[in-house]
Amino acid sequence: MTGIRTTCPYCGVGCGVVVTLQEGAVRVRGDERHPANYGRLCVKGAALGETTGLKGRLLRPMLGDSEASWEQALDHAGERLREIIAAHGPRAVAFYASGQLLTEDYYAANKLMKGFIGAANIDTNSRLCMSSAVTGYKRAFGEDIVPCSYEDVEKSDLVVLAGSNAAWTHPVLFQRLARAREANPAMRVVVIDPRQTATCDIADLHLPLRPGSDAGLFVGLLRLIQGQGAGAAAWAAEYCGLAQRDVSTFYDWFLSAPRAITLYTMGINQSTSGSDKCNAIINVHLASGKINRPGCGPFSLTGQPNAMGGREVGGLANQLAAHMNFEPDDLSRVARFWGTERLAQTPGLMAVELFDAITRGEVKAIWIMGTNPAVSLPDSHKVSQALAASPLVIVSEVVRETDTSRFAHVRFPALAWGEKEGTVTNSERRISRQRAFLPAPGEAKPDWWIIAQMAARLGHGEAFSWQHPHDIFNEHAALTAFENDGTRAFNLQPLTGLTRGEWEAFEPWQWPAGDLPVRRIVPVEPREHGAQTNALYPLLLNSGRIRDQWHTMTRTGAVPGLMQHLPEPYVDLSPGDAARFNLTEGQLARISSPRGVMVARVRLNGGQRPGELFVPMHWNKQFAREGGVNALVEGRCDPLSGQPESKQTAVRILPWFPARQGELYARVLPDLPASVHWWRKAAPGVGHLSFACDSSLLAWAEALCRAHEWEVQIARSGERSSLLAWQAGRLMLGFWEGSQPLHEFVVEAFASSPVGLAERHALLHGQPAGERREEGRIICSCFSVGENRIREAIAAGCGTAAALGQTLRCGTNCGSCLPELKSLTGERQAGSR
Repeated sequence: MTGIRTTCPYCGVGCGVVVTLQEGAVRVRGDERHPANYGRLCVKGAALGETTGLKGRLLRPMLGDSEASWEQALDHAGERLREIIAAHGPRAVAFYASGQLLTEDYYAANKLMKGFIGAANIDTNSRLCMSSAVTGYKRAFGEDIVPCSYEDVEKSDLVVLAGSNAAWTHPVLFQRLARAREANPAMRVVVIDPRQTATCDIADLHLPLRPGSDAGLFVGLLRLIQGQGAGAAAWAAEYCGLAQRDVSTFYDWFLSAPRAITLYTMGINQSTSGSDKCNAIINVHLASGKINRPGCGPFSLTGQPNAMGGREVGGLANQLAAHMNFEPDDLSRVARFWGTERLAQTPGLMAVELFDAITRGEVKAIWIMGTNPAVSLPDSHKVSQALAASPLVIVSEVVRETDTSRFAHVRFPALAWGEKEGTVTNSERRISRQRAFLPAPGEAKPDWWIIAQMAARLGHGEAFSWQHPHDIFNEHAALTAFENDGTRAFNLQPLTGLTRGEWEAFEPWQWPAGDLPVRRIVPVEPREHGAQTNALYPLLLNSGRIRDQWHTMTRTGAVPGLMQHLPEPYVDLSPGDAARFNLTEGQLARISSPRGVMVARVRLNGGQRPGELFVPMHWNKQFAREGGVNALVEGRCDPLSGQPESKQTAVRILPWFPARQGELYARVLPDLPASVHWWRKAAPGVGHLSFACDSSLLAWAEALCRAHEWEVQIARSGERSSLLAWQAGRLMLGFWEGSQPLHEFVVEAFASSPVGLAERHALLHGQPAGERREEGRIICSCFSVGENRIREAIAAGCGTAAALGQTLRCGTNCGSCLPELKSLTGERQAGSR
């Protein structure tokens, strides 16, 4: 099989990829024909082939901890759902879906919950990232329309990135912007973000505003556009904590630019006033006329590959399918199209309130599809408690063990990327196909099939009698066109009635935004965020994504190459705050709020505002004992969109000085004692844990090896100790406490066990005999180029990122590491050209 064209399953850029199978290996390259990326991929997309293995997969249905047949699992789940609905009504049931689902899966789930169970309690993890943008668009345009395309970014004269570290979160689109800026020296780029991020690399102006004050900046600009701007820049500067000259510069550039586009994402959306912030951005484009024409518009960048597709089919609890609403005409239309008398008549519970309702016992059954709310939702301890108390938890998943699935009474094995067929819609309204190139493993099934089987057991099989996702897509497209007299912009009329062959050969297709149905300026009053610092919790915590990881790491965390750049939970803070709280570079710290605690490694960052911290969101209990930032975050939500305020949390930070830190490598990782903090790191061919604890683990490690009857070598020197365990000459376990072994050397020893005494002695001490250069922290994940090698090349005369690329290849593939390379060479200071 060669040249399968499909779509990347990561961010909302929606890059096309071409997959080939070569001698059992999955090879992935960018699709030169796909208009989202024209052949370019980020490091995550380039490593997709390494995520297709079956290690850790859920391959058979499970009832509790026991494997079951599909009939047993479906019958049990169906019977329990029927009992709960009969006793407590349809609102006692809820679905929680994911932007990782394909549009056909999403459509099936929404139809079953809203149309035939009869309650609107289906929400999605897109609530956590995109629902404020949805509210903003609907209030301004009357419909959830994103009136921009990627080409607009390249055609603009002024590109504003607000609350977006696109260099790391949407790297392929960011590189399109970077190339457009190089080709057009007149283009200006403004970054609005409290942090100095990698995105600032190409910024002409960086506005490090006070957290949560974004609406004030755009309200001031609106006043200026509307001729009410005497003192607007001064007012906005004071409100946002910015220099007035910088605000004036931004305002002047926006007013004078013939074309301007604003790219915004989580820093805007994840707020208790996220909807208003979105409308504040939309307002300035409406008032200035910089909208609905090339190079212009308010452009919300979706976080997930199919967040847009989920919005199209009604995957949010407060919307119907096909961009329709809970209004009489729409309710009648959808009910007649589906042929149901059970259609939910009112909106359902949104994500945070849904899990609160589980806690109160109002929702008694929850079906979670392709997402990990025990990690991704705020106040994650509370979410776990809700799941633990729920009478029925059903999980459809790809992997066997997640923080959420440990609470499941029923687990359904779902198909993964590369195994399933369907469509997705990216940030610019472009529908693309995801195609299968691997056989279904074990007994895994498509999500839509699982939903249809459950519908049959609930007595609704006739309405879910699809034989293929092509059937579902045609039904979805037909619903968008049903009684659509032009008042709904979302209309897939040209795609209705596709034959199976046409659907199989489907090329990326962008549905048109057309003339916006409504153009309404929504009054916005800037509001403070909800986090209140005090003497006990004096710091403001921000959370977000890092370059090489995705969501809760169920896919990317298992790829060694993606663990090289930032392998542990970390906390960024300013040097002044580090001194204030007695913290130093590289040490461990405990960060806490009234809800929980996490452990992270300290990084001093001069681009971090004083009084503020930044921590990545990805780590979960499969990869770290206490590495989840959402254990700290409170479930405050925007009252209109229901989106949580994940960007501002009051916390404190304290240094932690564990008595011991070390590294453990093993062919099969053991369970560490409960008192030990640990971080799991993907490594080729071996399990790897870093650990920290308040007493030595050497005796524990020795006892473990003796229990396995392994031959043991031990070395001790003061507080440093190491241990190697062998079985028939094969290295089984390596343990180093108080020292840092050379990672590459250890991995090689597990791949080919050393036999000579000198080599074993060197391994025991973690360092090879003779000279060997250590790569250092990996900067370029594409080519595994580390900081030490980069610094050596700089010292040898490579004074630019381009020169480093010619010598070491770093920065020449996806480009995500270019900002760090430029920082190392001293080429740029962020925020100035």
